[in-house]
Amino acid sequence: MDTNDSTGTTAPVIDIRDVSRRYGQGPPALDGVRLTVRRGEAVAVLGPSGSGKSTLLNLIAGLDRPDSGSVTVAGVRVDTLGEAASAKYRRAGIGMVFQFFNLLDDLTVADNVLLPAQLAGIPRAEARRRAAELLDRLGIGRHAEAHPGRLSGGERQRVAVARALMNRPALLLADEPTGALDSAAGQDVRDLLTALNADGQTVLLVTHDPVLAESCTTRTIELVDGRIVRDTVAVPR
Repeated sequence: MDTNDSTGTTAPVIDIRDVSRRYGQGPPALDGVRLTVRRGEAVAVLGPSGSGKSTLLNLIAGLDRPDSGSVTVAGVRVDTLGEAASAKYRRAGIGMVFQFFNLLDDLTVADNVLLPAQLAGIPRAEARRRAAELLDRLGIGRHAEAHPGRLSGGERQRVAVARALMNRPALLLADEPTGALDSAAGQDVRDLLTALNADGQTVLLVTHDPVLAESCTTRTIELVDGRIVRDTVAVPR
């Protein structure tokens, strides 16, 4: 996907303009949100339960639509996509990592990682090379033929990250990626996200954990009652 605008400058990976979303008669889940994320940034979205974090993630992922405003990701107007185009966008444009891994236990590690490539129609030989490269890069190549249920939580989250990166997405979305892990495995995933961002991967991390946000992102957004109340760039260490 082209992330260059008509002037030749680098366009944002995420460009959210005046987005609002309300469910039923309650207060808005998001209220006039504006957010820009540039290529190579690692951004954490923090906020208490009900602040709008999940709604924001779902809009960026094309799983929901705003009532007003626009959502553009890697040059794609996500809020205007139909169901089929939205599914194609998720396969090609973004990778998603979840709190509880969402791996298929009846498939091997390698086959879990291959799934996005198969759905995208990538030739099998090419996909297998890419999967092996990712598993080796993430330190779990020796588990390629194992089933996820035999791995530790940290190893399963590494498999989930490999799957999310399979189609070389412009954006990696992570939803509470350490929430189901013990402290040691959580640190392992934090180190992994930091390394991926250092290699140039754009990351948007949704969490309630300020330690996770501080340790592996370069910028923190705080949501309260559907509005951004703080946008802080980390001081280089």
